[in-house]
Amino acid sequence: MASFLKSIFENDRKELRRFNKQAKKVEALGDKFAEYSDDQLRAKTESFKERLQNGETEEDVLVEAFATVREGARRVLGLYPFHVQIMGGLALHYGNIAEMKTGEGKTLTETMPVYLNALSGKGVHVVTVNDYLARRDSVEMGELYEFLGLTVGLNTNDMSSDQKREAYNCDITYSTNNELGFDYLRDNMVVYKSQMVQRPLHYAVVDEVDSILIDEARTPLIISGQAEQSTALYQRADYFVKSLQEDEDYVIDVSSKTISLTEEGIEKAEDVFHLDNLYDVENGRLIHHIDTALRANYIMLLDIDYVVQEGEVKIVDGFTGRIMDGRRYSDGLHQAIEAKENVEIQNESKTMATITFQNYFRMYDKLAGMTGTAKTEEEEFREIYNMNVIQIPTNRPVQRIDAPDIIYPNLESKFEAVADEIQERYQDGQPVLVGTVAVETSELLSNLLSKRGVPHNILNAKNHAKEAEIVAQAGQKGAVTIATNMAGRGTDIKLGPGVKEAGGLAVIGTERHESRRIDDQLRGRSGRQGDPGYSRFYLSLEDDLMRRFGSDRVKAVWESLNIDGDGEDDVAIESRMISKQVESAQKRVEGNNYDTRKNVLEYDEVMREQREIIYDQRQQIIEEEDSLDDIMWQMIDRTIDRVVDQYTAGDESDWNYEALTDFVQTVLLTENDMSQRDLEDLDPDEMKEELKDRAQDRFQSKLNDISNPDLILEFEKVVILRAVDSRWTDHIDAMDQLRQGVGLRAYAQNNPLVEYQTEGFERFNEMVAGIEYDASLLFMNSQIRQNLQRQQV
Repeated sequence: MASFLKSIFENDRKELRRFNKQAKKVEALGDKFAEYSDDQLRAKTESFKERLQNGETEEDVLVEAFATVREGARRVLGLYPFHVQIMGGLALHYGNIAEMKTGEGKTLTETMPVYLNALSGKGVHVVTVNDYLARRDSVEMGELYEFLGLTVGLNTNDMSSDQKREAYNCDITYSTNNELGFDYLRDNMVVYKSQMVQRPLHYAVVDEVDSILIDEARTPLIISGQAEQSTALYQRADYFVKSLQEDEDYVIDVSSKTISLTEEGIEKAEDVFHLDNLYDVENGRLIHHIDTALRANYIMLLDIDYVVQEGEVKIVDGFTGRIMDGRRYSDGLHQAIEAKENVEIQNESKTMATITFQNYFRMYDKLAGMTGTAKTEEEEFREIYNMNVIQIPTNRPVQRIDAPDIIYPNLESKFEAVADEIQERYQDGQPVLVGTVAVETSELLSNLLSKRGVPHNILNAKNHAKEAEIVAQAGQKGAVTIATNMAGRGTDIKLGPGVKEAGGLAVIGTERHESRRIDDQLRGRSGRQGDPGYSRFYLSLEDDLMRRFGSDRVKAVWESLNIDGDGEDDVAIESRMISKQVESAQKRVEGNNYDTRKNVLEYDEVMREQREIIYDQRQQIIEEEDSLDDIMWQMIDRTIDRVVDQYTAGDESDWNYEALTDFVQTVLLTENDMSQRDLEDLDPDEMKEELKDRAQDRFQSKLNDISNPDLILEFEKVVILRAVDSRWTDHIDAMDQLRQGVGLRAYAQNNPLVEYQTEGFERFNEMVAGIEYDASLLFMNSQIRQNLQRQQV
């Protein structure tokens, strides 16, 4: 472990030495670039672009590009990046996390690598934690980029697709992490290339990187929709299938629990629903409803597969016989059973697309980030995102005094002491920033201060614009600000007149957060740019963190110092030993949280591989401009192989000729083209050959009937996309339900993750087979015609 840590420190030192040398080269160009006129400076951008197009690399133009931005910032913003900010910019350019203390000018630091990486024209994303910061930075820093001849876009959730596309096509795009992830998912649900908004993901700089890539990584992004809005179609399908006769209108294969309409059943459906062709592309939804209604009525059995209690259909666990409360059949089957049993048909939400932040951000060619506090999570950044944390030195030495933690026996005595210290510092004119971990504690403290006549502001996350205003005022003389969770605020607290003489900003933490980073962020609000400052944390044995993780050890220290916890309430200890015990408790919680995030990622890895396969192939279909005949035929070819293998498994006496004949007559050919007798004379290989020959003839005749190749291509796109999207969204939803239920398998001594991976792989293969079956069915039985519309799921 010691050698591992040593290698990290050595690497940091080596990188900093390299950045130091490069930063000096940038600074050496300062005087030369200061002599350029605005037009000459602006012309540098076009010059760099040409050089990159002519084969030079970003490394070749780096020093000059950084010098250009530096001089541009001086003219446009009145700010001139320091040596350490240039070093921070270099850390970002090379795909690292630049850890820079609060007040060191992270927003200015990012302008240099953002400009350099935008020169390629592939687009740079600057990612912030909320819309307010994205809007603010796009306006303030946008002035600089536009002065230098680059375009700047802002992407927010209230924009139309056209506005988003315009924002993403800019050289630099400001956005929140949520909006980027959702746009990616939505782009992979559209049916025309022109509807997509994002370009390929090139380079991202993530502001408050620990907040976005660590804190928010436990929750995946999910797009869900109501699986079905219409109960009427369930009822109509149910009414229809109840009128059918077994063997005449439908056939059941008991062994595989499958059911399908016969030719007579299909004709009846066309009569009842007034259709020319049931298997036309337009009728996909109706076919699905009829299939689920058939399963609900003739395969799913009351009091065996499910029960009806208090007007609700409830699933019975086939293994235990117990009712599985809260679980529902997916894919519309539950609603079909509700229609069968004549109870209220409930709408169901369905997961249609999902991705974790980890997997989204790992898709960028290059990823970088900034924060004041990332070193405590360095292992996670390296392991999951392949990013090193580089601690950039401060421009001036830190002058802040960090007092040791002080601990009280209970909450009441702790808050009284906090209020006393705030009152004392307020009377001396020193501004105080108080950090709380919950809204309730901020209100409790607010009441105590009001009783003492201390005016104060309370900060919450409801209004980001107002929040920035309050934070900006927090450094004025005598200001008292109570803030709940200061992480990711992104706003600097500058000191007002006379405050340095009063000791600078005093930061008081009322509780240790479960993450050391959040405490460091609060503490780091004080002592910016070499200003004086003070920080201290007040704790009690009744704090949440202490009760959960640290109280026994701390109590032992408490007793070793001969203090009786049951004695006087206002007894307090100030001890570095206590601070160390608290820190070890925090490390344990951080470890637990890391395990949770890693667990989320491990499960999403299964979906990542599947998602990339489907999204890539879907993209190929959408972008195809010539012909999809080969792909369409391969789907039919593989479907024939699968179905023949399925129904001719085992001894010949077990072969299911009925189901095979039904497939041939309803999917590939017509009822008159081939009978069961024709199949009985063939072995499996001969069946495949015969079916492929006949299907190929029908396939070619369909293509030959249409002289317009564009019409055929569009028809093939409609068929394939409809099959892919319908099966894929069902698959995502099924995987989501599997994910929720698989944890119970641990009770059977099975590893839930391994079970999820194995079953997920099997389900994916089943889904691919289902896509190819549906596409074969639709293509072979639908009419190719004008005005076909691709439909988004």
